[in-house]
Amino acid sequence: AEVESDILRRVRTLLRELDGHHPACQCDRGMLRWTLHKKIDQNPSNSSVLVRILVKELERAERSDFRHYIIPLLHTLMYTLIKAPCISEELCGRVYDFCKKLLTLPKPFCTIGLDYATRLKVERTAPGTLYQRMVISEQSLKSDPYPYQEKIFIFADPELLPEAICNALLTDTEAAQVSQSPRACMCHVITHAVQAALGEGCDLGALRGRLQDMPTSEVEHWFQQVVVAVECAGSEGSTARGQHTARLEEIYRALLSSSQTGNAPLGGLQDTPLPNPTISFHLWTEENQLWKELVLFIRPLSQSCEPDCLGQDLDSFEIQDIISDCECCEQTRFSVLSTDSGIERDLPVAAEEPLAPCGAETEQSRLHRRGGIKKKPSPLESVAFLQAGCSSPGVKPSVKLQKRSGALQDAAAPLQRLHTARIVLLGDDRILGRLAQAYHSLRKRETRRVFLTPRLNLQFYYIPVVAGQPSTSAAVDHPSSGHEELCEVAGYLGRADPWYESNINTLCHMIPKLATMPPSPSKHLVTDLFITDVIAYYVRMGVQPVCFQVYAVKVFFNDPAQEPAEDVFLTELCTQGQDSISHRELSVTKKKTTLDGPGIDLTVTYRKVVVSDREKELDMSLRSTGLVMKAIPSQEAEDLECLNVTITEIIRTSNLSGRSFSAVANRLKTRNITIRSTEQRPFTVCLDKDSRRTYRNVISLEVSPCLEPSYCLQKTRTMKFSPHETEDVGLVKYMPKSLLLPINTFAGVMQ
Repeated sequence: AEVESDILRRVRTLLRELDGHHPACQCDRGMLRWTLHKKIDQNPSNSSVLVRILVKELERAERSDFRHYIIPLLHTLMYTLIKAPCISEELCGRVYDFCKKLLTLPKPFCTIGLDYATRLKVERTAPGTLYQRMVISEQSLKSDPYPYQEKIFIFADPELLPEAICNALLTDTEAAQVSQSPRACMCHVITHAVQAALGEGCDLGALRGRLQDMPTSEVEHWFQQVVVAVECAGSEGSTARGQHTARLEEIYRALLSSSQTGNAPLGGLQDTPLPNPTISFHLWTEENQLWKELVLFIRPLSQSCEPDCLGQDLDSFEIQDIISDCECCEQTRFSVLSTDSGIERDLPVAAEEPLAPCGAETEQSRLHRRGGIKKKPSPLESVAFLQAGCSSPGVKPSVKLQKRSGALQDAAAPLQRLHTARIVLLGDDRILGRLAQAYHSLRKRETRRVFLTPRLNLQFYYIPVVAGQPSTSAAVDHPSSGHEELCEVAGYLGRADPWYESNINTLCHMIPKLATMPPSPSKHLVTDLFITDVIAYYVRMGVQPVCFQVYAVKVFFNDPAQEPAEDVFLTELCTQGQDSISHRELSVTKKKTTLDGPGIDLTVTYRKVVVSDREKELDMSLRSTGLVMKAIPSQEAEDLECLNVTITEIIRTSNLSGRSFSAVANRLKTRNITIRSTEQRPFTVCLDKDSRRTYRNVISLEVSPCLEPSYCLQKTRTMKFSPHETEDVGLVKYMPKSLLLPINTFAGVMQ
């Protein structure tokens, strides 16, 4: 009763924090969930107590219509259930029934409820399945029944974060991987699966000792046996639970001799640690670094290539070269003239009775045609892969497309997305601006030649980190801006998802504080456990994306010989009058400033956003000292696919004392806007608050939602055959039009 009372108190404290009642000690903010799970890890027999309390709190939240409690409680419950050594079928069934109730609620409740109900259905049949799949994929353990692999890539910009923070994060991520060998992870899978199936009826200490004495080859053999048993039971349905328990007990008896199993007293449920996921830390210094790391992650798919091909420097590769290098190993091309008809029955009799092969090899060799050239994928197949890669929540599924192209699904079937790359960005809005650039570049590469899209599942995560004292000039873009100004995306995500605000936004100042703590015996322990655990929890449970519109900007310069520049931005575009002008214009400018006031004359043309979503094009002329376009709304209820433009307009008034000038904020909402300097006087443009992305001597710019490159490709192909068609027809109609950057949170946008 005392233990249950303490756990209930901790859960209620966690819920009060969601209501805005923060703990008295500010250092405890964001650590309540972590300390709760750590307490259960110390005494794993209390896992069932916590699950039972969380189920009761979930049912109470549903009855009382406290919906903002449901998703945090459900994530806490599922994480406990995955790590728990053993959960009864009755308790697991209660959680499953509650998840099914969520299907009647709007998004994101029904989406998360369906996902967890699907997982729990398998877990009820084969206890330990969720733990096993998580370890196999995160550690890239070889397993035919479950061949998926995952990896976490942490990217930080060294020009935006101090060196001390980067070094501390690098040290912590490397230390988290030291004690995690494939052998140890396989032992964890075996012991957890046996205990999950048999409960307290197994001697876990003896089992661990037996596995420790085994050679690695035997450990791998028993690991494969356990994986096959668990995956087969999970695919057979609820009737196989008894058979699954019997099969795991058989493996357990085979691992331990009869004399060993009965001698030692059973010590109750014991904890099997959940290994940290595979994490690599990268300082983002190169433009194409993200794409290169992703290619290196999936290159093992082409290990059959020649060794000298794999040893080349990646800088010399384009996607076309990578694809062709891999294809050359799959099929050698021969310049042989074919004399047969291509019909199987027309093959000579001798070909039907080969001497060497037999059985299945006979059939395979008889039908093998070495004289053909490998067919390149059709444009239809390429579009299918591109569409799968750029799909996002809210995009209309292409059911009709699949019906109209019968061979489309079959063509895409051989390539499965067995790899998942989880990209974690550390920093402020400026690193997200770099991510938008890199993501747009990656999508353009994939449009030219599909390589990553059909093989890789790409997930983005964001952890705001703001240092107290920026270390470089690149970090001093807005001297008057506070931390909130540099973390607008994190602020929006925190308002949309309270669990993100509680667990992730609190790291904004905690990571720099932990990284710069003076050396002490406990310092490394705290940073290693807390920061690594929170990142692991975020990427494991945060699978609901919030999609941000990427905007394209085209910049025109005052020099006619200079080509216009094209770029993208995610959060903000800012313009200001340019101080440095030629000496010839200086006297004219001073005289005009005296008459008309500060700033420059601008012509603004834009499409006004109205409730009916009809386009209404307007234009106006004004004198302005600058403007700011913000893509991130200040309230979560506002439209994410809309620019909030604030133009500082200079108003001239005349009175008895002479002329006076006042600045007025002119606000408008739009998706497409053109700014032009009427006097051809230049101004500067800064993207995503990053001074490194500043354009000078600009006289005009055009801003519009960035189009998905695959949509542009297919649109161009369609226009060749239907040049007079204005609306989207054919395949284009089923493809996402805008380029959206999905950033994962725990709940997405709560309604």
